[in-house]
Amino acid sequence: MTGSFVYSEKPIRIESGSGPYLYDDAGNEYLDFGASYGVAAVGHAHPEVVGAVESQVGKLTFVQASYPNSARDALYEKLGAVAPHHLENVWLCNSGTEANEAALKFARSATGNSKIIAAQRGFHGRTMGSLAATWKPKYKKPFEPLAADFEFVPFGDEDALADAVDDETAAVLLEPIQGEGGVNPAPEGYLQAAREVTEETGAALILDEIQTGLGRTGSLWACEKRGVVPDVLTSAKGLGGGLPVGATLCADWIAEESGPHGSTFSGGPVVSAAAEATLSAIVEDDLAGNAGQVGDYLQSKLRGGELPIRTVRGEGLLLGVEVGRGANRVLKQLAMDHGILALPAGRSVVRLLPPLTVEEAHADALVSALGDALAEVSA
Repeated sequence: MTGSFVYSEKPIRIESGSGPYLYDDAGNEYLDFGASYGVAAVGHAHPEVVGAVESQVGKLTFVQASYPNSARDALYEKLGAVAPHHLENVWLCNSGTEANEAALKFARSATGNSKIIAAQRGFHGRTMGSLAATWKPKYKKPFEPLAADFEFVPFGDEDALADAVDDETAAVLLEPIQGEGGVNPAPEGYLQAAREVTEETGAALILDEIQTGLGRTGSLWACEKRGVVPDVLTSAKGLGGGLPVGATLCADWIAEESGPHGSTFSGGPVVSAAAEATLSAIVEDDLAGNAGQVGDYLQSKLRGGELPIRTVRGEGLLLGVEVGRGANRVLKQLAMDHGILALPAGRSVVRLLPPLTVEEAHADALVSALGDALAEVSA
């Protein structure tokens, strides 16, 4: 039997990991500056996460969410404690796209409206509802027609957003920093403008923090740096320390009118234990602070003028390095000849999304290897 027909498999067979490093079946070491799209936020095989999983799986592997369970309760409590103000209602799921699906459903049921405003170049997932909120046609075209009543506005354009939001709008769905769309931070004041226009019309503001949350940008949530609290916030990727889990955090008015929803695997005990341990590590080890410090250091090195790059965008340890249309060739060179894994964000951007535990020495290694790779692909 062949492997999954969905993915184009890389020529590297990964067998183990530790901290910011991965190892293939021949024992070769790779510095992981992609963290599997940010999933390995606390590094690979984090001892606290491993311990929590081992302890829980031997006691109770699974029970569905209508039965209270101590592992799930502990995660509810931890998420409520770290959530932005007033977002203490939690629904757990298995992925980021599911968290966004729930957010869209909750907003529609709570407001009684159907129109969703999303941003050009935004990415919110691959299931049918989240896909309808995703901008890039290549993701959507094969599956059309998708859910109706979605409208797109230019990201960062306050006037266009204000014109689009009206009394028939259920929600505005935005990323504080667009990841897949090229690592584009929201301009100063844009999220505040989104907050104001949604409050004026009674629409919900949904912030997709699946990639930006959990300390990635230098604060626990990117919206906190901008002084904005949404009505719904979605989280996933790094939340489970490597296990599949997502969360939709809601204000009271959303939760009270959320409508019927559910999932068989919502908040299983093992993934709940992993997520609680992951959150504890992020908070207790101040990984948000480390992301801010190392991210600033890395940006200063990238911007130092010695690399043939166009620009660097992003915050903390979510950075996009614009290298021109050869991004995939650069990534291949980094992996095969320099032992560093990173990600694309379109054809021209190398996306850096390492574990939040990386140090300045790892940043130095990345910058050195990137310089060599750029020189090699242009030779």
